Amino acid sequence: MSGATVAGVHIFGVRHLSPGGARHVLEYLNELQPTAVLIEGPGDASAEIRHLTHAVTKPPVAILAFTEDLPVRTVLWPFAVYSPEYQGMKWAQEHGAEAEFIDLPSSVTLGLQDTLRQETGGRPELKPVADEQGEPAEEDVQEPESVYSRIARLAGEHDYDMYWERNYEHNASSGAYRAAILAFSAHMRELSESKERSDQPREYAYNALRESYMRRQIQRKIEEGHQPEKIVVICGAYHAAALADLTDVMSDAELASLPSRATKLTLMPYSYYKLSTMSGYGAGNAAPHYFQMMWELMASGRAEELPHLYLSSVARQVRGSGTHRSTAEVIEAVRLAESLAALHGGSAPTLRDLRDAAQTLLGHGDLAVIADSLARIDVGTNIGSLADGVSQTPIQDDLNRLLKRYKLEKYKSTVASDLALDLRENRRVTSSEAAYLDLHRSVLFHRLELLGIHFARKVPSSQSGATWAEHWMVQWSPEVEIEVVESTLLGETIEVAAAYVLREKLLECRTITEASALIVTACECAMTAQMEESSRVLQSLAVDSRDVVSIAVAARELAKIIGYGDIRKVDTAPFIPLLEELFRRGCLFLLDASGCNDEAAALMISAMNDLNTISLEHSEIADTALWLQELLQLAQRDDRNPRLSGFACAILMERAAIPAGEVAAEVSRRLSPGIPADLGAGWFEGLSMRNRYGLLSRMSLWEQLNDYINALEDEEFKRALVFLRRAFSTFSPREKTMISELLGELWGVNTEQAAEILTGELKEEEAKMLDDLNDFDFGDL
Repeated sequence: MSGATVAGVHIFGVRHLSPGGARHVLEYLNELQPTAVLIEGPGDASAEIRHLTHAVTKPPVAILAFTEDLPVRTVLWPFAVYSPEYQGMKWAQEHGAEAEFIDLPSSVTLGLQDTLRQETGGRPELKPVADEQGEPAEEDVQEPESVYSRIARLAGEHDYDMYWERNYEHNASSGAYRAAILAFSAHMRELSESKERSDQPREYAYNALRESYMRRQIQRKIEEGHQPEKIVVICGAYHAAALADLTDVMSDAELASLPSRATKLTLMPYSYYKLSTMSGYGAGNAAPHYFQMMWELMASGRAEELPHLYLSSVARQVRGSGTHRSTAEVIEAVRLAESLAALHGGSAPTLRDLRDAAQTLLGHGDLAVIADSLARIDVGTNIGSLADGVSQTPIQDDLNRLLKRYKLEKYKSTVASDLALDLRENRRVTSSEAAYLDLHRSVLFHRLELLGIHFARKVPSSQSGATWAEHWMVQWSPEVEIEVVESTLLGETIEVAAAYVLREKLLECRTITEASALIVTACECAMTAQMEESSRVLQSLAVDSRDVVSIAVAARELAKIIGYGDIRKVDTAPFIPLLEELFRRGCLFLLDASGCNDEAAALMISAMNDLNTISLEHSEIADTALWLQELLQLAQRDDRNPRLSGFACAILMERAAIPAGEVAAEVSRRLSPGIPADLGAGWFEGLSMRNRYGLLSRMSLWEQLNDYINALEDEEFKRALVFLRRAFSTFSPREKTMISELLGELWGVNTEQAAEILTGELKEEEAKMLDDLNDFDFGDL
């Protein structure tokens, strides 16, 4: 009897994601007409087979198991249309045979992984779907010369995948295929087990457990009344030899002793990108779309047309990108690929042969010309789909409902898409939901972001100053589906789960910066109750805070909410007293906080900018008189950081809150002979950070700066240049040119020389000079 048989049971070893294996499995099943098809897969997922074989199901899809309690652990088993296991299920469904999974239940798989994490310090190493079918495991690939690499080298192939494709995928003889793969796998098992026993005892023990359980399930099926000769087992080729002998079967006691975690199962759409080795999936293949093309041609009896289809598809992609390629070049590429295959003694070109021919004839020798086209044809952008509600968790169902409700289903693609949102009311539609469609989309995206579900990523908008505009990059992936499932323990809907996460974050909140950020998050997620709770947390934390930087950040976030509250349809009135209080505290502690070092001054400048913006944009809330009063005090103080004093003076000048005479007197005082460069030039640096065109129009200021610099000793002059260079580094090219012209005239040098002096890169010793200021306490002056 063909295939491996013991007690009449037929064992068919395969490789995951193998169109050749899938074709031979179907031929074998049609020949034997079994009553039971047993498949390597999670033993508790057999009920999902009817969903996997549903008429609406479109591979690639995967079985996902996840734990019922925290921390959430997941494990999955993916299938493509050309997976031998998937085709076995389909055959059973179409022919009235029973189909079951016979590998360890997912609860045990996850229990074993948790046990291994504890033993290895958090590094799970078990690979339930990536260690069989004659494929190089991840650790083998990383070795200098693995057994798989040796096979490829001895066979004269570029890599193991090409060896496998040439010798097995293109092997059209069913009997020869089954015999060859069984003999090959038995020999590989003999070679690898001696190494596994000594070098990888965990991996060996794990496989031994799985095989013992699978033998148990095969024996159970016989006991249920199925004739052994009417049972076909589809398993990884690595396990075929071990399953041929049913004498060592896992007992009830042994099964009960295995670690286990309570799990649930769901099905999820998968993608060809995730199946590809590009994404790091060890049991995948580098070209899932290419193998689908192979499968479809095999199924239609036209396998010999694969080189023509592949290369013409590449040419079509190249033409689509604007590079012309003729039909004659495609024909020549096919001939070259067939010649390359003949040189290796193969009956048909492998993917490597086809890619080499494509580079030579369609890329004219340049891989870069066709690289993108090859990736699209090899990997593809396919993503699977399931019937509505099929084996979904409540939160998956809720998300799918929301995607449909907000017309986002078309964005459930592995191809990234830009989506610009206008949060304003659309008055051209009649229904309220349609009028605020983009606002609803925004709320959903922000909730998903809060949950760590990376479906949509916010990117800078071209309408950067518009509170009504948002720009998102939207892309679906299997990882997104897993993230959705992992959120199921947080709540049965996206809204409930997001509220839970926000509530947990509020309980952990310890700073007013964190609290203010959570208020914004609650607002963006349209969670009124959490907005109120965030506000109370912020208020309690702000009572004892004297940190002006944090206070300013919190005030800025509150001002943002109040500014776009109407757009997001939230009541911002409760935040007004809180913003008023934060602003007042920021003003009152400004002077004390300004006695800081140079590094902290950079943060203080940002805080002062925030507070000043609030006083301008929310003058009805902010105590503007108090703000200007505190700025004036800071501007006049000599015992505060001079850069901050200069910056305060610049704000006052910009707001016309200080008379021109007082400005001139302050400039004269700050830039008078005898004032050290750290204080004089540092103050000027702060002054130059705002209202630059106003400064450039004051010739007297530059004359005073020139006189001050000329009066400095050589060492102090060098120090002054450090501050001036740092100040001018933030100026625009036009502004730098105007300054160079002014000072060039005063110094008696040309513009280029002045520019070189003022705008050159800081030298190492100059940078160290600035660092030394961080140890200087201006409060000691």
